[in-house]
Amino acid sequence: MFKKFTSEEVTGQNQVKASVQRKIRQNIADEYPDLEPLLDEMLPKKSPLIVAKCQNHINLVVVNNVPLFFNVRDGPYMPTLRLLHQYPGIMKKFRVDRGAIKFVLAGANIMCPGLTSAGGDLDEEVPVDLPVVS
Repeated sequence: MFKKFTSEEVTGQNQVKASVQRKIRQNIADEYPDLEPLLDEMLPKKSPLIVAKCQNHINLVVVNNVPLFFNVRDGPYMPTLRLLHQYPGIMKKFRVDRGAIKFVLAGANIMCPGLTSAGGDLDEEVPVDLPVVS
């Protein structure tokens, strides 16, 4: 269900210039406003920021040999599972009901009945196309 990257899948990695690093930090800050107070801790300005390019047009943002964010084809930056476990409050959360859990863990998409029935939690103020955690 979850993909692990190996060194064979990394096609190249570059330490980015300060201007590119500022742009990446700004994009992440814009996408995750709740992350703003923690951004200096996660992406220190003095630490080298490395962008690793992987197969299937996936880019990894790596700081101190730890992948923190990824994006696909210059899309929005998404936090890695490691970062989500470390900072669980950085994304909006939805909760599915008990009946949907086994299907979601098997890789199914989350449908509206799993969020709106008893036991589910759907925040209707979340904008469309905003990544959320379930």
